[in-house]
Amino acid sequence: MAQRDYYEILEVSKNASADEIKKAYRRKALRYHPDKNPGDPEAEAKFKEAADAYEVLRDPNKRNRYDQFGHAGVKNGAAGGAGFGGGMSMDDIFSQFGDIFEEFGFGGGFGGRSSGGRRRVNRGTNIRVKVKLTLEEIANGVNKKIKVNKYVTCDTCGGTGAKDGSSYQTCSTCNGMGQVRQVTNTFLGQMQTTSTCPSCGGEGRTISQKCTACTGNGIVKGEEVIPLDIPAGVEDGMQLSVSGKGNAAARGGVPGDMIVLIEQIEHEDFSRDGNNILYNLYISFPEAVLGTSVSVPTIDGKAKIKVEPGTQAGRILRLRNKGIPFLQSSSRGDLLININIWTPKELSKDEKEILEKLKESDNFKPNPGKNERSFFEKMREYFSG
Repeated sequence: MAQRDYYEILEVSKNASADEIKKAYRRKALRYHPDKNPGDPEAEAKFKEAADAYEVLRDPNKRNRYDQFGHAGVKNGAAGGAGFGGGMSMDDIFSQFGDIFEEFGFGGGFGGRSSGGRRRVNRGTNIRVKVKLTLEEIANGVNKKIKVNKYVTCDTCGGTGAKDGSSYQTCSTCNGMGQVRQVTNTFLGQMQTTSTCPSCGGEGRTISQKCTACTGNGIVKGEEVIPLDIPAGVEDGMQLSVSGKGNAAARGGVPGDMIVLIEQIEHEDFSRDGNNILYNLYISFPEAVLGTSVSVPTIDGKAKIKVEPGTQAGRILRLRNKGIPFLQSSSRGDLLININIWTPKELSKDEKEILEKLKESDNFKPNPGKNERSFFEKMREYFSG
């Protein structure tokens, strides 16, 4: 199976800063940490996959080789390292990135790892919302506020799930560790297994008196107005992740994320091709023959362009840097103006006489070899810039 792109794994752009890469890895590690996904091999694989990507992208030299040569440039263990995707143990990852996990506020991993115990950390589920944007909003970036229905922290107990916020007690079954050990005798000798505590569900504590408003869960259905800072250059169908704005987690756990799906509203004048904007300009036959100056709309206002005499239908004029900005970049696409020649359907008697005379002129007879470049020539000019 082909390896996934490291930037895709961490959900960052290829020009992301070191700080953005670190934050992205922190989110992934938080989501797929084995303490939060006990016994889930898929989550463990994604946890290792994210660590493998971070190992390369956090190092400028390894990242440079990866950008140039892809996975081939950093093979054999992440460009000279051990390579987390290739058999590294969890302890190796915790050892390498201990500072990252300490920043989560759980110390030495999630919920602590003292005496080999692991206390479960509740995590809220992700929510998905759709945001419709105009082409102008996409070109300039926009701040929006959206109202979202979701699970929020219970105001009555402050999210603890306990009545009066003070009715917790250490689980007597696991002594606060969140896990229980069981020793069984087999023909190979004694075997020790560890499982989530059945009494407290892995939290290490129980509630003697539950909050009546949330029945001990610490969360209730509600709504929240969430500000969104959408950068310029997003595309239709793109998904943005807002950390910590998903459903609240039970009893003070880690909230989920909000996934924002971008939907572009159809524009009255423009269509979009990547970061370029396309505009159809209609001119009259005399204007095409004699040349003219016309005002055309752009995403930022109006611009005046000159149409040269003898301009053919289908010619494309380019206004540089009048298109959509590239995401997280100062560069922009172009405005491409497609020339269309308007042909009237009804003519006066005088107009018909004039055109009949022009039709007999050799200069007005089609001559592609003289007056018009081939399609391939125009495309070669377009793509060469």
